[in-house]
Amino acid sequence: MGFFDRLGQRIAAADSVVSVGLDPDPDRLPDCVADAELPRWAFNRRVIDATHEHAACYKPNAAFYEDADGWRALEETIAYAHGKDVPVLLDAKRGDIGNTARQYATALDLADAITVNPYMGGDSLAPFLQREDGGVFVLCRTSNSGGADLQDLELASGGPLYERVATLAETWNDRGNVGLVVGATNPDELAGIREVVPDLPFLVPGVGAQGGDAEAAVEHGLADGVGLVNSSRGIIFAGEDAGRGAGGDEDAYFGAAEQAARRLKERLNEHRD
Repeated sequence: MGFFDRLGQRIAAADSVVSVGLDPDPDRLPDCVADAELPRWAFNRRVIDATHEHAACYKPNAAFYEDADGWRALEETIAYAHGKDVPVLLDAKRGDIGNTARQYATALDLADAITVNPYMGGDSLAPFLQREDGGVFVLCRTSNSGGADLQDLELASGGPLYERVATLAETWNDRGNVGLVVGATNPDELAGIREVVPDLPFLVPGVGAQGGDAEAAVEHGLADGVGLVNSSRGIIFAGEDAGRGAGGDEDAYFGAAEQAARRLKERLNEHRD
């Protein structure tokens, strides 16, 4: 069974399209995990315990695990999420050629899906795309303001570069394993990309701390009911005021994460068919 089939089953089981971003910034972890052997893993475990009923997917960002203890924490995190029957999308934004790309693609031995950077062309993504059981989310239109520096460039053939990326991604979808990363902060662009590629599922970041449009994320982000809307900091650090100090309430800290995930699920479900 391919990734998007499995994701569709999870969306139905959880009645949710929420992707919870697991970005355990060491400078923001609560005191209650500080003495753990792997603080990032201890933090993620508590977040997963609190939020898994509301999560269609977990999305750890590789930047927060780029050291020896970090990779151990990531492996434990992925295994634990799988134990809760929740798939994992590794936000790594990889893209290279030859042996390097093939090595990067081994990340799909661990996670269920990965984000990739298409700006070195189709051959740089081939090792990822060949994995029929793994999902591949291609960066298309990101929500940061600097994304316009390249993504908005008008092509001689007409249309912006990000639309060309979308159409290429559709041609790369021979195995039904390709989606797009499209930010939620510009609803008109989100709607325009959906017109260009009506059948590709989207990963839509930017709905949480970045204030993206939840209604547009659902209306245009899902393809046949399948897609993901991500929030990271807005969920995992929702309880900072309750749990940072030595006398902080650990249950209140992670209870706030549960409430944030549940509220986002309910908010998004208002716009689902």
